[in-house]
Amino acid sequence: MLPLRARILCAAVQSMMMRIGVDVGRTKIEIVALDDDRSTLTRRRIATPVTDYEATLDAIAGLVRDVESEAGRRATVGIGTPGAIDAVTGLLKNSNSTVLNGKPLHRDLEARLGRELRLTNDANCLALSEAIDGAAKDADVTFVAILGTGVGGGIAVGRRVITGRNKIAGEWGHNPLPWMTFDELPGPQCYCGKRGCIETFLSGPALAAEFTSLTGRTMRGDEIAKAAETGDVDAAAAIARYEERLARALTHVINVVDPDVIVLGGGLSNMERLYANVPSLMQPYVFSELVDLRIVPAMHGDSSGVRGAALLW
Repeated sequence: MLPLRARILCAAVQSMMMRIGVDVGRTKIEIVALDDDRSTLTRRRIATPVTDYEATLDAIAGLVRDVESEAGRRATVGIGTPGAIDAVTGLLKNSNSTVLNGKPLHRDLEARLGRELRLTNDANCLALSEAIDGAAKDADVTFVAILGTGVGGGIAVGRRVITGRNKIAGEWGHNPLPWMTFDELPGPQCYCGKRGCIETFLSGPALAAEFTSLTGRTMRGDEIAKAAETGDVDAAAAIARYEERLARALTHVINVVDPDVIVLGGGLSNMERLYANVPSLMQPYVFSELVDLRIVPAMHGDSSGVRGAALLW
């Protein structure tokens, strides 16, 4: 055991440290620095170098160094990324940021920054943030769904994220959309190599692509959602389809996990109508006469995931 003086010094140094979280997305990299009380010291976003792995590593390391330099403090670092580190090979797998797949992302970032890092799936980070002190802080079992550029999921039980033996627990977006209608079959092609994945129906790009194919109009997913609110008939029909599909997809989770609360994150989770409409649309599919759970937006908003990455420490 260290002498008392050394232990006091170590404790003082630790109390001065901050926690950094980094969310590595397909289109943006976000960083946040949290103080000891989990308050935000700084947050910023940059564009992801989409097709360049080495540039992505440099961008992440540069953000961490800049934040530490500005704060005058060294930090612990947690990383959230689509996909997961394979427990056998140590390589990233299942990421919709495909340039990262098959790469030793965890090891390479540790080498760039010269310290131990903690890295997990971005939906797991969101689940951790919301389970600790967010929308699910009073729940025993929580399912988190990310509805954004991709579709991911995470599970938290008793404020602890469940990753699973193969690090794929909660990967809801790469199951097939359940109870497909005739016109939905066989489903769009997914980057994972299969057809009809939930992600190919419920991601922002999927919503936009179907809208264009049906109407000839080009709009982003968030723009379609806003247009639906202002009386655009095409947009309203697209969002109604989206809600019904989301209800079917979440029902699979309920029938398997039966969570107390479902927390929605990602850009499309900002549609307030989802929380009013989706629960009743689930009823025909849930294996229960009563659907007794809450569906709520992430309390910490679009940045809850990067916050959860910081809380990995």
